[in-house]
Amino acid sequence: MRSELRDSSTRDGLPPAERDVALGLSVVVPVLDERVRLRLLLSDLSRLATAHETIVVDGGSSDGSREVAREAGARVVRTMAGRGLQLRAGARAARSALLLFLHADVRLGADAVSAIDRIATGRATGAMAFHLSIDAPGAPYRLIEWGANLRSKLLGMPYGDQGLLVQRVDYERAGGHPSIPIMEDVALVRALARVTPVRMLDASIRVSARRWEADGPLTRTIGNWVLVFRLLAGARPEELALRYRSGK
Repeated sequence: MRSELRDSSTRDGLPPAERDVALGLSVVVPVLDERVRLRLLLSDLSRLATAHETIVVDGGSSDGSREVAREAGARVVRTMAGRGLQLRAGARAARSALLLFLHADVRLGADAVSAIDRIATGRATGAMAFHLSIDAPGAPYRLIEWGANLRSKLLGMPYGDQGLLVQRVDYERAGGHPSIPIMEDVALVRALARVTPVRMLDASIRVSARRWEADGPLTRTIGNWVLVFRLLAGARPEELALRYRSGK
């Protein structure tokens, strides 16, 4: 898997990017029909003081997501759909030594922007994730936030919707995002923990509540726990993805 990150070409036809020491940060955002939310996130990223590039990795959008990205000055990489595959392709195309992976349905407040700038300037080591904040009112969401942040602190296991800042050298030593159909974020964080500390930032990232609203807060949260427990117990990601999509 590590050698795959250094190949002279990629499956999507992109050569490994030339490193740019002037860039303080490469931001990688996987998308699939995320035009509205992507526009908001790109606006948040425009407030960064750090010299950075934003790479939007599109898995086949038909809603104008690529056009939104280009209008905002982002680079667009096209791949097959699959978050792990898209994140991996974005990392390959990135030109900075510091990588930031974000989902398209998150928002960055002033505290998150300041934290990113501080880390990029200070060249902090290790892998870092944000505290979770769900963009919806109500006690169930506050409870989910509390549980997610406690899990992240005690177990060092943030999920992908909490973002991930990591030095490229550590990302590559961990093998990068695996091209698996589900739980690629958990698999990467577990691999990172074997090569570098994984810690939480003193800043929050605001996440859309749409997934919890679609399934119900309790149902969605329990479902996520079950998936993680099965993965840690040795279940194949392909099997978990089938069960997840079928609702079993």
